[in-house]
Amino acid sequence: MSINGFVKSIQNIMRGDSGINGDAQRIEQMTSLLFLKVYDVKEGDWEFHDENYVSIIPEKLRWRNWAKDKKDGKAMTGQTLLDFVNNELFPSIKELKITESTPIKKAIVKAVFEDSNQYMKDGVLLRKVVNEIDSIEFDEYNEKHAFGEIYETILKSLQNAGNAGEFYTPRAVTDFMVKMIEPKLGERIADFACGTGGFLTSSLKVLEEQKKTVTDIDLYNQSVFGIEKKPLPYLLAITNMLLHDIDSPQIFHGNSLERNVREYQENEKFDVILMNPPYGGTESESVKMNFPTDLRSSETADLFMSLIMYRLRKNGRAAVIIPDGFLFGTDNAKSAIKKKLLEEFNLHTVVRMPSSVFSPYTPITTNILFFDNSKKTDQVWFYRVDMPKGYKHFSKTKPMKVDHFDECVSWWNNREQKKDSVSDALKAQVYSVSEIIDRSYDIDLCGYPTIGEEIFSPEETIRLFHEKRDSLNTKIDKRLAEIETLLGLKK
Repeated sequence: MSINGFVKSIQNIMRGDSGINGDAQRIEQMTSLLFLKVYDVKEGDWEFHDENYVSIIPEKLRWRNWAKDKKDGKAMTGQTLLDFVNNELFPSIKELKITESTPIKKAIVKAVFEDSNQYMKDGVLLRKVVNEIDSIEFDEYNEKHAFGEIYETILKSLQNAGNAGEFYTPRAVTDFMVKMIEPKLGERIADFACGTGGFLTSSLKVLEEQKKTVTDIDLYNQSVFGIEKKPLPYLLAITNMLLHDIDSPQIFHGNSLERNVREYQENEKFDVILMNPPYGGTESESVKMNFPTDLRSSETADLFMSLIMYRLRKNGRAAVIIPDGFLFGTDNAKSAIKKKLLEEFNLHTVVRMPSSVFSPYTPITTNILFFDNSKKTDQVWFYRVDMPKGYKHFSKTKPMKVDHFDECVSWWNNREQKKDSVSDALKAQVYSVSEIIDRSYDIDLCGYPTIGEEIFSPEETIRLFHEKRDSLNTKIDKRLAEIETLLGLKK
């Protein structure tokens, strides 16, 4: 069976079950069971290397002891299987005893199931799903490699499952950002809203090639750190880490913004931070209180930008995806965040991406900020990645590819001003900090020429209107204050 066929086969089986409503629930059900299968395979590895290893999962509940169908008529199915999963398996895992001394690789079992649900009502169909998942032999090298494709298929299904798509950053984008950041084995890499772990796995792919010794393997296992607020992507991230041979995934379920940023110690900072922060959302007043007064914002992405600055180690490097609103916004919080970024960090590059990179989730245009904690900013380069020839926009069938960044990669180490050959608009240009300050920290530079009107959803249209209105109001207020001062009307 093809990789795509494997995922579709499971989803088709579930469509016959009245207990599951929609793709999001199908994906959650599938990934919960898939985690148990993957974890059982990993436990086989750990038992092989450690004869004293003891599973945190009670023996009866381990995948190998209930899920395997030996075709002898003894495998649980129907109501018996349903009762076992509903009344024993899920409740027992959720109630596992965890202490401070419990190793991470054991504690994650309870953590990933805390918010997991069992939706299926047909025990015969549940048996079919279990058999499909058990048919993959992850202990074989080729099967492990093939899981990468299975995982991508699950993520693409997730992307199209309503608003669940917010968890997925196109692989081309994560790979490009990691390539430019160049993580090194021994560095600590973080994503504070890690979703399904895309940035972390792109980083691990680079670190994998750097492993040479046993010590390197330990460094590899300790290299990535993530926090994810929502349960389904958190479960996927843990599974993703296990399959990338991170035996003790440091992926935590929670909200990164719920701690005072001024409390972070040096050992809680990171060498590399790679993120696509949630944007368009808002946080409670109690969360905003975790930030200095001038950095408090009603926009989630703004708060994450501040968090990143507080948790980036000296000489550390960061690459962050941010919407256009952050670039042109000049309200008090956005201006303060950009002022801090320029005065305390080295914002060396802003890469502007085409509007449909995140299609079909959102048409909002996004950008990548590259900065480090080595010095204050002297100048900022802007580079616009244009739509490839033959593309009107990216889509599910024509997604962005990593080679669409090739021109930007070539330009990166040989920077020079570039103009668009059609519109004569600037495609790449450098600006001094003083020029940016004169613009009231509006860094909407080297943008896309307006060729046609872009159609947004009503919600996105209203959000953009508010952002642009607030930005214009701030600029007007500043100019009025300057005029009043010149006329002696204001001291």
